[in-house]
Amino acid sequence: MNGDFVIGGIFSFHDYMNLEQNTYTRIPLPPQCSGSMSFRELQFARAMEFAIKEINNSTDLLPGITLGYQIYDSCAAVPMAVKVAFQFANGMEPVFNDTKVCPKLAPAAVTALIGESDSTPTLNMARILGLFRIPQVSHFATCACLSDKRQYPSFLRTVPSDHHQAAALARMVKHFGWTWIGAVRSDSDYGNNGMASFLKAAQEEGICVEYSEAFHRTQPRSKVERVANVIRRSTARVIVAFLASGEMQVLLEELVKNPPGPLQWISSETCIINADFLRFNMCAGAIGFSVPRAVIPGLREFLLNLSPAQILKSPLTKEFWESSFSCSLTGSSEGLGECDGNEDIRALQNPYTETSQLRITNIVYKAAYAIAHAIHGVICSDTKCDKAIQFEPWQILDRLKRVNFTTKNGYRVMFDVNGDPVAVYELINWQVQKDGALDFVTVGHYDSSKPKGQEFSIIKAISWVGGQIEVPVSVCSKSCPPGTRKAVQKGRPVCCYDCIPCAEGEISNRTDSLNCMQCPPDFWPNAKRDSCFLKPVEFLSWEDNLSIILTVFSVAGAFIAACVAAVFYRHRTSPIVRANNSELSFLLLFALALCFLCSLTFIGQPSEWSCMLRHTAFGITFVLCISCVLGKTIVVLMAFRATLPGSNVMKWFGPPQQRLSVLAFTLIQVIICVLWLTIAPPFPFKNLKHYKEKIILECGLGSAIGFWAVLGYIGFLALLCFVFAFLARKLPDNFNEAKFITFSMLIFCAVWITFIPAYVSSPGKFTVAVEIFAILASSFGLIICIFAPKCFVIMFKPEQNTKKHLMSKVPSKSL
Repeated sequence: MNGDFVIGGIFSFHDYMNLEQNTYTRIPLPPQCSGSMSFRELQFARAMEFAIKEINNSTDLLPGITLGYQIYDSCAAVPMAVKVAFQFANGMEPVFNDTKVCPKLAPAAVTALIGESDSTPTLNMARILGLFRIPQVSHFATCACLSDKRQYPSFLRTVPSDHHQAAALARMVKHFGWTWIGAVRSDSDYGNNGMASFLKAAQEEGICVEYSEAFHRTQPRSKVERVANVIRRSTARVIVAFLASGEMQVLLEELVKNPPGPLQWISSETCIINADFLRFNMCAGAIGFSVPRAVIPGLREFLLNLSPAQILKSPLTKEFWESSFSCSLTGSSEGLGECDGNEDIRALQNPYTETSQLRITNIVYKAAYAIAHAIHGVICSDTKCDKAIQFEPWQILDRLKRVNFTTKNGYRVMFDVNGDPVAVYELINWQVQKDGALDFVTVGHYDSSKPKGQEFSIIKAISWVGGQIEVPVSVCSKSCPPGTRKAVQKGRPVCCYDCIPCAEGEISNRTDSLNCMQCPPDFWPNAKRDSCFLKPVEFLSWEDNLSIILTVFSVAGAFIAACVAAVFYRHRTSPIVRANNSELSFLLLFALALCFLCSLTFIGQPSEWSCMLRHTAFGITFVLCISCVLGKTIVVLMAFRATLPGSNVMKWFGPPQQRLSVLAFTLIQVIICVLWLTIAPPFPFKNLKHYKEKIILECGLGSAIGFWAVLGYIGFLALLCFVFAFLARKLPDNFNEAKFITFSMLIFCAVWITFIPAYVSSPGKFTVAVEIFAILASSFGLIICIFAPKCFVIMFKPEQNTKKHLMSKVPSKSL
């Protein structure tokens, strides 16, 4: 059919090609197709014609544009396919055309083409067409090798790649528990590449292949007999076939002569939907994947609407008619009577008239629409199309790669980066019907676009080999129960294995696990090692006895500090209070109360705020405390330095300077804490290293430098305070605060020096307990050493709380 733009088509109408020579000149004659005609391929070609007619009648797609078509026969042979590929770019006489053309007049080059059906001819065509960047959209060439865009840059297809089918078959075999299988394939690009993909996927699923045989229908009969004998001797009860229809027919005819035991056949889509094989009852129960069945409105009437004039327009339809009715339309066929015009095509039952299983036919339909949408994208703008636009084939190719639409019968058409569609399959089962005949039944689905593990689903009961209800068994070793894994026996296939218990910390929760799974970090295996349970979480909670004890001491310490402050406040005018710098004493008692109370922030479940609060509160309150003690120590030293003649030291260290020094020392710690919290603050985390069977919930330091800077600054002030107090140790006995500060600093330093190794080595919640103990011990050491003697004098030795007693051994100027 002529048109503004011509779409080419190439189909395998015949199975063989004759290459003959002229008897006299020995010059090769033009190749001729021979063999019986494929009515199914004829249906594919006419579906392409139907789609183009629909497009031409459409007002939305290519309005005002007429598409033409030229369809050729590849004879399922590489030489003819290569010849057609070259002629597609230069013109060739068609074999399927609904217009009268001169026999030697070559039509124009095509815009794009649909075909071929077989992978091997398609590979050779795609290499040639790729040089011209002429788009080729195949409807049935499924070889995964065609996805290589470096070798086949202009090839696309509307049928899924065998890469997906192989993965789906392997997933299905694994699903039904078959780990010991046989494999046969066509010795062609389709069979070899398809089986290679399947074997790779099967290996990943832990499936073993007892044998893998290849043959071609053109090879000697002995080759087919050898393959059949291998199948008969096999112990595997499941056989996976990646065979073209020709090889499958040859193999089944050979097996029928001496049928093997019951075999569960698993076939690729080429054979699983071929109705010609339903006559082999030994294949009952066969399963395999095929593209989804579809309905194309109007196609059946189009196929059956063949008038004598239409039939004679093409040698293919003429051959179909004469072969179907065993008569001659022209009276020139030998051995056939002339057709009388009473032949009823609607009474025929063959692959051409069968429209209840439109699968690949719908793929051809989608391919035609894909090319039309690509042309529309190049020459049309909005609702107007310009047939005069000049374009190159690569422009159609580029647009074709980006098409994304839904056909009239509701199917989505789009291509990935490899020119492949989304792989969607139906699982087909050959089931025996009530009349005893075999028929195709859809029992499941496979959709590669779904999440991993959810692609495969069963929707209906499967009839297995021999009509069994139960799934047939084909294994080398018995299943391993949950809690164990499979370990391959030395020198045997991977499907022959021993069952090994899972290692510590691992489980297997399904039968026949290849590997044991590591429990998540928060979980631990049960005794059977077939499930994980949540690890108990451990932290220093308020309900722990240790927490209660530490809380009591913390509250008691704060209460004692408050009581001491009350005593000092009540006797604030007494000489001993005034002589001991009452302002710093009250600030020190306040800081000590905070030190006692800050230990409570270490108890309870760590949170983001509690982790930041506990360390910073501890660091700041302790620095405030040590700063006060340091201020008191300096006051003592300065007071007695003031006794020297002409000294005015106390003028430079009066109350304002004391308050400022405490503030300055504390501010430094505040700055350290702010930097720590800003750069890498403490955070709650789960410690999984100390114990395998439980989780320690604790506060991470965030920055170890920040933590040790806080402790180091406290230690520096404590050491400085200790040195000053030590220098003042020989002051008069009645003014003995320097000695008490020395003792308190000794206790303070001893506690925190021993804290470091204890903190590092203590496991779990005891790490926090050690830190709380250090805080409480050092706080009690300060309050007891510094304030206990003064409170004792105030409460029980009031006669010593006099100015006279305090001045008895002290120079007057110092007081």
